[in-house]
Parts: sequence; structure tokens; C-alpha cells
Amino acid sequence: MQQRNSLDVALKDLQLKLLRMGADVQEALREAVEALKVLDATRAQKVVDGDKSVNRQEHAIEDLCIRLIATQQPVATDLRKIVAAMRIAADLERMGDNAVDIAKSVVRMNGETLIKPLIDIPKMAGLIDTMITNALRAYVDNSVELAQKLATEDDAVDHIYRSIVEELFTLTSEKPTVISQAMTLAFVGRYLERIGDHATNIGESVIYIVSGERSDLN
Repeated sequence: MQQRNSLDVALKDLQLKLLRMGADVQEALREAVEALKVLDATRAQKVVDGDKSVNRQEHAIEDLCIRLIATQQPVATDLRKIVAAMRIAADLERMGDNAVDIAKSVVRMNGETLIKPLIDIPKMAGLIDTMITNALRAYVDNSVELAQKLATEDDAVDHIYRSIVEELFTLTSEKPTVISQAMTLAFVGRYLERIGDHATNIGESVIYIVSGERSDLN
């Protein structure tokens, strides 16, 4: 019984660590997009500098998972929770990397003026922010239904991404002088799209925890 209680406490701690990491990644993404909207390189650089904290959190979660497997000998659902936690932490870390990529794009555009007001990119970022929230909620609630809905949300994100690329392509055809910034903005769209993919990966991990089945939501 004591070992069971110890494992329960450790699993709860693991969950809290993942939620804290997820919140930090969401904040990094929000800050990167806000910096992009006004090309604030100073604000963007703070996102870049904060990435080390996210990386440390991933390492701490990985270390905890390995320790639990080695000392608690978990089986069945408990083992799936621990294995999935390592996957989720890895997906969150990659989301953080993509947020940093967006921030670095802002730093590179320092001194420039946006070639057009940003509409679709912030809209896309908002949808992805909701996806991350839903992915983490699905994890906490062990909700397969909420996890599966991430696939539909990801489709909406992909649709906006395609619209962004098409609009930028048209713009560069009309004004070849804006090609460099248009390419940078297209990459920003790609980074956002990748974050959406990682959010659906978390949904897949939730389904794995609950059912033991591997699924493909992308």
C-alpha cells in the first residue's frame, strides 16, 4: 500500500510538471506572436532566452520518468502514463523550439516594416493556443473524446496555413522586393503548423494512456 501511495504521489507530481511546462510553452508562443505583430525584437529575444528553462523542465521530467520506472516497477496503465509523459514532454519541448524559431524570425526582421498587416498568422496562433489547452486538458481528464477533437482543430490550422502561403505567393508575384520577408512569414506559418502537429501528438499520447492503442490524429 505504501508503494502504491508513493507512486500515486509521484504520478501527480509528474502531471503537475507537465502542466507547468505546457503553460510556459504557451506563454512563449503568445509572446513570440505578439512580438511578431509589431516586430518587437527585444520582446522576441526574451522568448529566445527563455528556452533554456523549457529544456531544463523536459530533462527533469525525463529523469523523473526514468527513476519511476527503475524504482517503482509500474505496470499497465501506470507504465503507459510514465511512457506517455516522456513523449508529451518531448512534444512540448519541440513546441517551445518552434516558438523560439518564430521569435528568431522577429529578431532577423528587426528594423523592417511588415509588408502587410498580420491577420491569418495571429488567427492561426490563436487556434493553436486553444489546441494546446485542449491537449493538456485531455491529458489531465484522460479524455479520449477531447483528444480526438484535436484532429479536427488541426485540420482548421492546416487550412489557414495553406491560405497564408497562397497569399504570400501572390504578394511576391506582384511585388518581388518583398520576397525575403514573405519567405520568413511563410516559415512562421510552418512553425505554427508544426506546433499544431505536436498538440495532436499529445492527443495520441492521451489515447495511448487510456486504451493502450496507438492512433494517428495528424
